[in-house]
Order: sequence, then structure tokens, then C-alpha cells
Amino acid sequence: MNTPAADQRLAAFQEIPIIDIHPLLHGDEQARREVAAELGRAARDVGFFQMVGHGIDGSLREGLIHQAKRFFAQSEAIKMERYIGLYHHHRGYVPPGEESPDPAKPDMKEAFDLAFELPSDDPDVMAGTPLLGPNPWPDLDGFKDPVAAYYDAAYHVGRALMGGFAMALGLAPQQLLQHVNKPPSQLRLIHYPYNPNAEDAQGIGAHTDYECFTLLLPTAPGLEVMNGKGEWIDVPFKEGALIVNIGDMLEIWSNGEFVATSHRVRKVKDERYSFPLFFACDYHTVVEPLPELVARHGKARYSALKAGDHLFAQTIQTFRYLRERLAKGEIALPEGAREVGSLGQHGKHKAPGNEETNR
Repeated sequence: MNTPAADQRLAAFQEIPIIDIHPLLHGDEQARREVAAELGRAARDVGFFQMVGHGIDGSLREGLIHQAKRFFAQSEAIKMERYIGLYHHHRGYVPPGEESPDPAKPDMKEAFDLAFELPSDDPDVMAGTPLLGPNPWPDLDGFKDPVAAYYDAAYHVGRALMGGFAMALGLAPQQLLQHVNKPPSQLRLIHYPYNPNAEDAQGIGAHTDYECFTLLLPTAPGLEVMNGKGEWIDVPFKEGALIVNIGDMLEIWSNGEFVATSHRVRKVKDERYSFPLFFACDYHTVVEPLPELVARHGKARYSALKAGDHLFAQTIQTFRYLRERLAKGEIALPEGAREVGSLGQHGKHKAPGNEETNR
């Protein structure tokens, strides 16, 4: 296996910090600033942290997990009634083999993808804006309400984190929150089936996440994060904690002060589930280094891009049904589309290995 190069922006950390965000949600101004300072240290030195004190009740987490197990236990034929390729705003069931940045190495997990709910008569939906629209909820009694309740709770925490990250950069919370009104923030219900050959299977590779940041509800260990020396560090499973990592958009906004750290999920034989919420900004947001950060650093280290176009371009290059639509001329890559994995720490060093993505 190739050894990744060091990333001087990151510390040679050996463990992932734990941050209690309760004061960010419920504390006074001084308490919020203290938590924001912790968020800033984690975002600069590690790009990851474990989050406690988030207020997402255990019953909401368990309800999400229970409904995911019910959905994935159905027959393939029933699940395919909500196949993601039947829709035009990238939501629905993702069967095994559908998703992979490398078509030669299909990912054998399955997923159900949903995102910020918008009605069909929303102006952006009517205009055909990619990734925006209603969710194609399964015809499964009792599924929608617990899943939607978890999404709403995690999204609320995500907004608080966005404000906290702004404060960590010396900005007013609203400077970033003004771009979060109807974002294509995606919640994935992911099922990794039992795989007796997992140790011998070829993985897809390490990656960074495309959006601002990710809130991950794990159900088992296996996540690894790359430190500044290019070493893989385990993220221990902590009951009740959510794992947060910086994504491409926040790295660009911060002009590289925050790092979108490469991570991977090692292949294991055991069946498991994972629930990442990819917290995005509004589709039409132009993301570029913020003027305050450019002044602080002396120059802009990134070019501007439209957030939604970047996310859609990465998605087109990752999903089979979208690659097929692209080949038929039914859709086109947005202007200036980047190659998958070209941003963040992952863009600096890509190492093959026996791992999976958690996208």
C-alpha cells in the first residue's frame, strides 16, 4: 500500500477530541464562544470530533435505526419500487453496486437516501434545480415519522454547528447561516450486509465529504481518520455520540484554515448500519474564501464554485444511473465540474486499500 504524504496543516493526532456542545445550544454568549473555540481547534488540527450534549434523544436515534432495519429487511422487489433512478432529485433506494466513484469497483452496501423536504410547487423544484424536491417515502407503515423526526433534530443541531464554526473563524454566526435556508442536506440510511469475504475484498478508497460538514450516527466501530503524518487513526465507537467531520465547502470558506480530513470505513464481516447527515448550504450559494480569511492569510487559496453544482457533479460521477443519463445526453456535468476527490485532504494524497466509503 502506498504511504500518503504528510499534511502540514493537520496535527499528528492519535485520538479524536470529544466536544460537549450543550452550551452552544443552550448557554450564554460566553459559553457559546468557549464551545466555538473548541470547534475551531478540532476543525484546524483534526478535521473530526465526537459530539456529545447534542440533545438528540436516544428514542429518536433508536427509532431511526429500527425503521432502517425494517426497510432493508424487505424484498429487493419492494425496495426497488423506490429506486433512486426513478426520480429526478436524487432520493430513494440505492441497491448494492449502484454507487462507486470507480465503476470497476462497485460498492456493495445498500442505502435509502432522503434530504431536505421541499414541495413540488417550490420555485426551485419547478425550475428543475437538481437535488431539490420531495422525498419518495416508502410505502411502509410507521417509517416516515420517526425518520423525519431524526432528520429534523439532526438538522437543527447542524444549524447550531454552522453558527459555531462561523464564530470559530471570528465571524458572526449569520455570516454562514444566511446560506442555509433550503439546502440539499442529505440523510443516508446505509446498510452493510454480512460479508464473509470482507477481509479479502478490494475497497473504494479514502475520501472527504463534499458538503460543509457531516454528522454521523454510527452503530459500530470501523471509522478511521488520516492524521497529519498520513497515519490512519481509529475513531472509537462511543454510545450516544455523533461524529462530526469537516467537508469541502467549509474548507473553501475558511480558505484552508479548516481541513476536510480523509477518512474511510474498514471492511468488516459483520452486518452494520450507518446514518450520515451531510450538512450542505443552499444550492445556488457561491462558495469562495471569505474576505476576512483572505485578508488574514494574505491570499485566496481556492477558486470559487457553486455549492450545488459541485455536489451534483460529484454525485453524477459516483452513481451508475446518473452516469448512464450523462452518457445518453439526458443530463450534463455542470460547468467547471471537478474530478471526484479533488478537494480536501483527499485531493493531496489518495491511497488504495481495503476499505469502504460511508457516503
